[in-house]
Amino acid sequence: MASYEFLAGCYDELTTDVRYPQWADYLEKHFAKSRLPIHTVLDLACGTGSLTMELARRGYEMIGADRSEEMLAQAQEKMMEEEEPFPIQPIFLHQSMEELDLYGTIDACVCCLDSVNYVTRPELLARAFRRVHLFLMPGGLFIFDVNTPEKLRGLDGQVFLDETEDAYCVWRAEYSPRRRICTYAMDVFRHTGGDLWERGTELHEEYAYEPQQLEEMLRQAGFGHIKQYGERKMRPPKAGEERIFFVARKEF
Repeated sequence: MASYEFLAGCYDELTTDVRYPQWADYLEKHFAKSRLPIHTVLDLACGTGSLTMELARRGYEMIGADRSEEMLAQAQEKMMEEEEPFPIQPIFLHQSMEELDLYGTIDACVCCLDSVNYVTRPELLARAFRRVHLFLMPGGLFIFDVNTPEKLRGLDGQVFLDETEDAYCVWRAEYSPRRRICTYAMDVFRHTGGDLWERGTELHEEYAYEPQQLEEMLRQAGFGHIKQYGERKMRPPKAGEERIFFVARKEF
């Protein structure tokens, strides 16, 4: 089963600890430092669209793109249920990173929650960076975060449990030094009514990219002014931090 094919239906329930307003606050700090006014933003690998819609509420013209039809279906459903109209209605596209094909240019691209790690072939990620660069306006920003190799190696052999009233997920992590990939094997149970539960299994993989490897990919894609930041901090990463943010600019 493809990643998020079954998990999509309960993804938001199992990730209530992700505080999207705080993520949006952090992104806006970088937007405010941009030499180019940020108005049109691409949320790459947008998932169920929570961050897309949070930024849309703040007045940005948002495009969400994701390779999972099931996650995008959840995003569309959530958008229809929104009580207050968006200043500008976001749109959602069914596209993978490496096949990104927009109808126009964007001022910024964000790719959050270690979605970059999910591209497990470096050549495809390099292509994705080139596609983002192609559609950015000169001076535009590309902001993304990654799980560090140290974090992914440290997950090896660990078992985790996420549980809500209507969903239950057990996942086991295994890291392969040869492949540089951390694999998450997930058993997911969704409540379907009464005493009935539906079970699904999924396999997720994340590639352990070295920071210098990502910087080189960005340079080769044409980006400049590349900086690294600590986990949702406006300072360089410290030793031991498990998530690093990259901010790169398309030169004028």
